[in-house]
Amino acid sequence: MKSMICKQVLRSNRFFCTNGVRSRRNAPLSGNEMPRSGGIASMMRLPVQENTDGLDVCFVGVPLDSGTSIKSGTRFGPRQIRQESCAIRSAHYDLGAVPFEDVQVADVGDVSMNIYNLPEAVKQIKAAYDKLISNGCVPLTMGGDHTITYPILQAMKDKHGPVGLILLDAHPDTQDTMLGASIAHGTPFRRAVEYGCLDCTRVVQIGLNGSVNSLDDYKWGLDQGFRVVTAKECWHKSLEPLMAEVRGMMGQGPVYISFDIDALDPSYAPGTGGPEIGGLTTCQALEVLRGAADLNIVGCDVVEVSPPYDMAGTTAMTAANLLFEMLCILPGIKRRH
Repeated sequence: MKSMICKQVLRSNRFFCTNGVRSRRNAPLSGNEMPRSGGIASMMRLPVQENTDGLDVCFVGVPLDSGTSIKSGTRFGPRQIRQESCAIRSAHYDLGAVPFEDVQVADVGDVSMNIYNLPEAVKQIKAAYDKLISNGCVPLTMGGDHTITYPILQAMKDKHGPVGLILLDAHPDTQDTMLGASIAHGTPFRRAVEYGCLDCTRVVQIGLNGSVNSLDDYKWGLDQGFRVVTAKECWHKSLEPLMAEVRGMMGQGPVYISFDIDALDPSYAPGTGGPEIGGLTTCQALEVLRGAADLNIVGCDVVEVSPPYDMAGTTAMTAANLLFEMLCILPGIKRRH
């Protein structure tokens, strides 16, 4: 048995690389090389690499849930997303994209941080992303709670300057504090504005929904210049017209996409800490992401997947597919039809 496994690994030649040197582009391990129930559970069963040397794009996990206010468990999100990603194939018919022929991609593992000290963890995440993106690599991040987006945006700002933001979320996440703490999953975008991470004229929040602390919950973002699109405004309609407006709003500047899985109705994504009924559909989510194709996207994340509340793996499976969609809309990915 040991000999058989070794032969499979050697034949695929796609599992591990530590020096960043490549003679050809990476590709996911296909179901014809290894049954999809087997293989190492990297994102899409791609090679695992210790850094971003030689990479155009990386998948990276941030297993943090110290910032959650209820129903923790998102620290297990990256692991479960990777597990569910084994079923994703390498080409995207609707977009005419074969991303692994156009860019070099690998899974660079997870960011290590102090999960017992949230302010310290934020600093460690920022430092990790400073290194990940130093060569221009585009990170596609698996969360983790939404706290993680703040230090990622700090790194983006230091690399690219203030970025535009396309946020899909049931909640604005612009609180000043939560129980007196300035760092939590309900505060990242207020902190990001304070740090100068965002070009507030190019920020759109899509899918805001559910009960609120007060009728002024969206006011702070509106006062900064954010465009707010509630879930109710999206009911029973295509979001393609909205995304035509968003593309004009974003222009040619750098853009970051953050997708809190609770933007989706819990019938699609029950495994999250703050589900809100009446959310977006998965088809609308695809319209938003595909509508962002050809923008100058410098990074993306999918956050707040909580496997303990995801009994059938549906939420993690959805997140894995959203990350593949994000890969397929990045700059440099050709449209073949």
